Amino acid sequence: MFGGLRAWSRRHSTLVDALVVSPLVLFCLLTLNVYKSAPPYGTFLGTPATLLLSAALITPLMWRRNRPREVFAVVALMSFGQWVAGVMVLPANFAVMIAMYGVAARCTVRWAVAAGLVAEFGLLLAMLRWNIRVWDAFPSMSVFVIAIWLAGIYANTRRRYVESLVERAERAERERDQQARIAAAAERARIARELHDVVAHNVSVMVVQADGAGFAIDSDPEQARRAVQAISATGRQALAEMRRLVGVLRQDAAAREEYAPQPGVQQLGDLVRQVSDSGLPIDFTVSGTPCALPEGEQLAIYRIVQEALTNTLKHGGPGVRAEVGVEYGRGEIVLRVADDGRGASAPWVEGGHGLVGMRERASMYGGTVEAAPRTGGGFQVIARIPVGAAA
Repeated sequence: MFGGLRAWSRRHSTLVDALVVSPLVLFCLLTLNVYKSAPPYGTFLGTPATLLLSAALITPLMWRRNRPREVFAVVALMSFGQWVAGVMVLPANFAVMIAMYGVAARCTVRWAVAAGLVAEFGLLLAMLRWNIRVWDAFPSMSVFVIAIWLAGIYANTRRRYVESLVERAERAERERDQQARIAAAAERARIARELHDVVAHNVSVMVVQADGAGFAIDSDPEQARRAVQAISATGRQALAEMRRLVGVLRQDAAAREEYAPQPGVQQLGDLVRQVSDSGLPIDFTVSGTPCALPEGEQLAIYRIVQEALTNTLKHGGPGVRAEVGVEYGRGEIVLRVADDGRGASAPWVEGGHGLVGMRERASMYGGTVEAAPRTGGGFQVIARIPVGAAA
């Protein structure tokens, strides 16, 4: 319920601000006759001019949420002009306190302190102009101003704390999903290695048996027959193990994208957009003349960029931006993934294999990967992969 109310208030901030200041408007209207008959301090300008001045002081408050400093400056300057002209103090001058609260609740501590000092100085000027006993009344009135200022500081601190909690929760959710995908990818890589071992072993046995059958087919037909039977049995065994391993992969019904073609360099733009949508602004550039690459090499390039961006999401910190560059040079492709995050100050997480995996993928095609913090902050990954290299 409260979450929906907060979401509605964010969507209709101007309307909410108007509702908040409506009691002040009502108070100004109800006290107009009192100020007209016996102005407490200063000159009464008349009903139309008083209403116009009150509206000019209160109207900017409807934008104090989006532009708190500008609203406070406008209201404070109008109140100062009112003081210079000797116009009486109005209930609408309480807008200075509301605008000061907006600065304290929305801006940095430096701006909040400046707004509080301006409000205190304005209170002092008003007391001096209207011959109020300053040393008797100023301390008590200052307590009132300071209380409003402290309320704004508390609201600012709580808002920032809630925003940090929301950011941490979103980051934890992203990391949880990434860890799940990484774990699934690691399991598939393990199964792929087992599948490779199964195929390599059984095919090697079949080749040896086929060579033996070829040599013995004339001199010893019985031995050749046994060799062919061994080939048949080995092939069936290999097929059975391959079906078992592939069946394990197919049990993951949620990962239907695995049946799609493996991604390559053409899908890097989609990867960048996907990561950008998750909250990481990315500048993506491609230079040079693209060339034809084997599918395996394209997959390695894609995975290196993907892993580097994943590390940026995990370790870059809040407000991080990234750059992804693909350069087609003479005889090699250079991948650069850099960010302006925490770099060397990022906490070390044990058990990570991201950089190792990137280096292994690059080394399969004769390439190298350099990963290190950047000078001035951030982290950078540079991968160089020869063009046309074979696995």
